[in-house]
Amino acid sequence: MNWSKSIRQTHRWLSIVFTLTVIINGIAVAMKKYTTSLGLSAVLPLALLLLTGLYLFVLPYAPRRRKAGRSTT
Repeated sequence: MNWSKSIRQTHRWLSIVFTLTVIINGIAVAMKKYTTSLGLSAVLPLALLLLTGLYLFVLPYAPRRRKAGRSTT
């Protein structure tokens, strides 16, 4: 499997997990059962989203590796 493809898929799934944690936090606030540990539960997916998103952002600008056997004349 290609690295870019797997990171893109991971980024998609992380966005779903992050969205669910934000919804759960909103429900907890509405029910007045919010805790700090519940609030911090969204930080890990958010940090991973940042890392994978930065990789996907830089990917089009990164130089492509030249294929072996091509001359550079």
